[in-house]
Parts: sequence; structure tokens; C-alpha cells
Amino acid sequence: MGRTSDARQKILTAAQTLIELRGYSALGVAEICKTAGVPKGSFYYFFESKESLALAVIDEHWAAQQRDWVRVLRSDQEPLQRLRQLFEETEAAQRAGQATCGTVSGCMFGNLTLEMSNQTDAIRERLQQIFDAQVDMVEDVISAALERGDVTVADTRAAARSVVAQLEGQVLFAKLYNDTSQLEALWRNCLSLLGARSSDVERAAVGVSRT
Repeated sequence: MGRTSDARQKILTAAQTLIELRGYSALGVAEICKTAGVPKGSFYYFFESKESLALAVIDEHWAAQQRDWVRVLRSDQEPLQRLRQLFEETEAAQRAGQATCGTVSGCMFGNLTLEMSNQTDAIRERLQQIFDAQVDMVEDVISAALERGDVTVADTRAAARSVVAQLEGQVLFAKLYNDTSQLEALWRNCLSLLGARSSDVERAAVGVSRT
């Protein structure tokens, strides 16, 4: 049983690494198995197809990211500081990835959205669910900030979508230019987008701290 479980995880880990480096379409099952160090037969024991593997990779990646988002966005900090911490941790993760492999990997969900959203309904629907869940969490924070009078937005749902879109867009630029400094504007742009009170804008002028 231990060997069986280990083989599945090896395939998932290899697939995630390869998808982050090269995308989904260019990968073949043989390459994934070679990287994982498992026989090709093991692949089809656990996964019906490459698409089912991709869905499993997406689910595993989201489970880890969701834990981080919940930890940050549902903490006891003031609402805007929760958003700021989310941006700081996103920047730190992209910097760490660049230091490890030499390139900014970007967001797996954003990368797959660009590559796969018009090719497979199952993957598109799963990515929609993930982004909707992200928007839900950000909207809760914006609503809390609105109750405190820290922001001025007419529609918290639309504002949350804009914040998530801004985060994805800046990560995309960081990947495109292989330059994590593209992420330094996240906090200031967020405050402007949310119509934050002037004291928060002034505090943001110092820039996003790097961890």
C-alpha cells in the first residue's frame, strides 16, 4: 500500500513541476512517468487520462493555496492588512520560485486558464470554481473593511473580482518579464481600486515589504 500511495504522489509532484515549467499541452504521459520515476502502467492505474491527472494536480495545488488564503484572509488582523499580507506572501512565493529555477513561474491557475480554458470543459469549470472561491474570500475582507469605513466601494462583489483580477494580472506580468518587481504595485493599486481612506494610501507609499 505504501508503494502504491507513493507512486501516485510522485506522478502528481512530477506533473505539477512540469506543468509549472512548460505548461500542460506539451507534456506526454511518458515524460511525466519518466520524471516521476514510475512505470507507465502506474499512470493508468491512478488516472484515466492526462486530463484527469491535470484535475488532480489543480485540486492538490488549490488545497495548499486555499489553506494559505484562509490563514491570511480570515486572521484577526485589520481587513486591509489581511489583503496586504496576501500580496506580500504572493510576491515572496514568486521570488522564491525565481531563485530556485531562474524564472518566475506565475500562477498555475492563471497559466492553465490562458492555455486550457477553451480546450476542456472540465478544467475550465474547475478553474472557475477556484477563482470564485478566491473572490468569495476577498469579498468577505472588503465587506469588513467597508463596515469599518476603510474603503468606499459600491459593489463588494465587483470590487473583489477586480482585486483578484489585479493580482492575477500583475503575476502574469511578472512571469512575462521574469521580473518580480512587477508585483510591488499590488498594494498601492489595491488601495486606489478600493477607494481607501487617505491615511491608508499614505502608509502604502512606503511600498510592499519583501519577505
